[in-house]
Amino acid sequence: MYDFDLLVLGTGPGGQKAAIAAAKLGRKVAVVERRHMIGGVCINTGTIPSKTLREAVLYLTGLNQRELYGASYRVKDEITVGDLGMRTQHVIGREIQVIRSQLGRNHVTVMHGTGRFLDPHTIGITENEEREERKVTAEKIVIATGTSPARPDSVQFDDRTVIDSDAILHLERVPETMVVVGAGVIGIEYASMFAALGTKVTVVERRERMLEFCDLEIVEALKYHLRDLAVTFRFGENVAAVERRNSGALTILESGKKIPADCVMYSAGRQGTTAELCLEAAGLAADDRGRIQVDANYATTVPHIYAVGDVIGFPALAATSMEQGRLAAQHACGEPVTDTHELPPIGIYTIPEISFVGKSEDELTRDKIPFEVGISRYRELARGQIIGDSYGMLKLLVSSEDRRLLGVHVFGTGATELVHIGQTVMGCGGTIDYLVNAVFNYPTLAESYKVAALDAMNKMRVVARLTAEL
Repeated sequence: MYDFDLLVLGTGPGGQKAAIAAAKLGRKVAVVERRHMIGGVCINTGTIPSKTLREAVLYLTGLNQRELYGASYRVKDEITVGDLGMRTQHVIGREIQVIRSQLGRNHVTVMHGTGRFLDPHTIGITENEEREERKVTAEKIVIATGTSPARPDSVQFDDRTVIDSDAILHLERVPETMVVVGAGVIGIEYASMFAALGTKVTVVERRERMLEFCDLEIVEALKYHLRDLAVTFRFGENVAAVERRNSGALTILESGKKIPADCVMYSAGRQGTTAELCLEAAGLAADDRGRIQVDANYATTVPHIYAVGDVIGFPALAATSMEQGRLAAQHACGEPVTDTHELPPIGIYTIPEISFVGKSEDELTRDKIPFEVGISRYRELARGQIIGDSYGMLKLLVSSEDRRLLGVHVFGTGATELVHIGQTVMGCGGTIDYLVNAVFNYPTLAESYKVAALDAMNKMRVVARLTAEL
């Protein structure tokens, strides 16, 4: 009756995992993607390029060794865009090969072009304007088209001086001065990278703080570190306009301030890539930011059509998108689904990194859940001294009633790796007793879990003793 059992629009993390999961279950699967965008935004302009760029910056600037060898410890005195791009293009090429290979091994049909709904079960695919539209039908459809940077009319984008996060990889040179509009994940990640390169960065954010969903103490530690790299913050400021000039760009704030810079990166929001999908033909609609509403199984209001990844909104991370794609495909194929979405780790690849899982102090306080805090600082660990990280820290939030681990917040080297130890303990319903009694390799940063667990345990013993004296 249908050409395919499942058809996926997009090959980013969510689309790719949805297609492969359904193929593993024996379904006939196809994906639709533009020829030059296999892997989606994640591989081509987003997660992979930005994280590879970050590694290149850390290596070339010698920033990780600065604590031990001083500011002059650099692989190259003059770092060019070519130096940064060489590593990035290599990794992108390899990742695209991996994805093509995975889709091929699982017999997933790849159809090149742009898809749009013709009816709830039919997709029209056009590779370019000259070719006739190809019609394909599917019993189940997964929308995984991702997002693109928002481009307001008040900003004069030229992809050279005034850019968005997609165009930042094509800069002609490393700018001496830069304005980053937006202190969300993408804006702060790039602000920290260019600051590490020696660029004088100014961050403009309309809210009163950055990364509002993160632990306040961790965010303050990051802000302190970025200020040490000469980053200037303008919080509570709205951008009225960004105008090109012969020698750069001028950012005009509603307060009247004018900030000149060689380059402006506008990173204040992203828009769901749904405008060309003709959702109305399928009985669907997106909100004003192009996002599609889904239920707990990632099904839309049309039950056989699913949506996953950035196109459904927060947290809009590659890791969560992958899991959403897998779960949506399982549900679409009638397979039992076990969702652990309440414990997704969040990783932010700033310099230094931030990562967390579970509840924050503010959330626990709001919900009136009694807790204790255990802290470990990298400078107190032998491994922290060896690698020259004196600023890193790990924070454990522990239930005062049964010692269960409620939240883990990490700042510093390896944060996005370390957080998974806490995630595993929490996922198993574990307590800090396990961390206290566990033996960790020495010297490692993982030791920080034992130190923080002991800190929390000792604080709870003091409270218990004083309570008993009443």
